[in-house]
Amino acid sequence: MKTPRSLRPLLITTAAVAATAAAGKVGTDVTSRWYRRLDKPSWQPPGAAFPVVWSVLYALIAGSGARALDRAEQEGPQARNRYLGAYGTNLALNAGWTWSFFTAQNPPPATLEVLALEASTLDLVRRTWQLDRNAGIALLPYAAWTTFATALTAEIARRNR
Repeated sequence: MKTPRSLRPLLITTAAVAATAAAGKVGTDVTSRWYRRLDKPSWQPPGAAFPVVWSVLYALIAGSGARALDRAEQEGPQARNRYLGAYGTNLALNAGWTWSFFTAQNPPPATLEVLALEASTLDLVRRTWQLDRNAGIALLPYAAWTTFATALTAEIARRNR
């Protein structure tokens, strides 16, 4: 991927993604008694996989977002604001899932929240793709992981009514 024309878009997206990751980390407690007692499917990845996957995904989200934001800024303030709105909404939903699942300890509402995240992610991929095809392609693993997270959250909710 090419780098943005200025560092400003990259600084914006990196700061936003870092804040999302920090909020997610604060809201996640895989050592809690509640979480350990949940009936989880056998196809759930081991706990050690999640930080590795999310590190890669967050780097892709920041990098692709910077490229798309750079292009949106070239189109003008309205395009920039539309893209930033979609990007910010997605990151808020991303962090929000952690809090609705782990902090609220309530998988059914977390399933609804992750469905909203999945819809937002697909919309973000679409918007990013329209601005910069390669940046949109770079977000496809995030969309795939969000789809997996939706299935996993729904299965955990089903098993733990």
